[in-house]
Amino acid sequence: MIPPEQNAEFVAQMEDILDLYQRPDDPQRPLICMDEQPVQLIQETRHPLPAQPGKPERVDYEYERKGTAAFFLFTAPLTGWRRVSVREHRTAVDWAEEVRILLEEDFPDAEKIIVICDNLNTHTIGALYKAFPPAQARALAMRLEIHYTPKHGSWLNVAEIELSVLTRQCLDRRIPDIEGLRQEVQAWYQRRNDAQKGVDWQFTTADARIRLKRLYPQIQT
Repeated sequence: MIPPEQNAEFVAQMEDILDLYQRPDDPQRPLICMDEQPVQLIQETRHPLPAQPGKPERVDYEYERKGTAAFFLFTAPLTGWRRVSVREHRTAVDWAEEVRILLEEDFPDAEKIIVICDNLNTHTIGALYKAFPPAQARALAMRLEIHYTPKHGSWLNVAEIELSVLTRQCLDRRIPDIEGLRQEVQAWYQRRNDAQKGVDWQFTTADARIRLKRLYPQIQT
């Protein structure tokens, strides 16, 4: 969704994100997009009937809910890298632990990591202090630079595109347990990493000032 009228805060945050996408890749300051998504665990109540000549596989519409889980997806749009974790919950502490993994295990040699994410109340520096001792939380925070997408502007986050691909390619069948889901997801993102699948982002700040001109305040000179 895009705001229906002039919105200075929206365009300010939008241009901030768009400018980040135009920067060249810098291994010392990698750009990482992050998003999360709940997922339903579902078990078949009857075995599907296998496909036969002239007949597709048939799956009973009835199913049994087996709880929920959550995806935490991180992707570097400039290099074609991504990682997805499956957790039981999506709390501030879960987010903080995923950020620790990003900083200490995925990119341990980076001077600072630039993270694009939405303005969820768990996506804050304070979450680090909920999860870790103050000295560790501060050390992590010093290597983190967060940029938030504007309200109604989650489409600006490349991680949302990756989540859409994940949903289409990995959740097109019923998965009943979290361990099975983790195996499926890990195989999915490792395959995409091996192929260096990326996103060809073409929308720039210059484009926005033309195509979304109605969102910009009209300055009287």
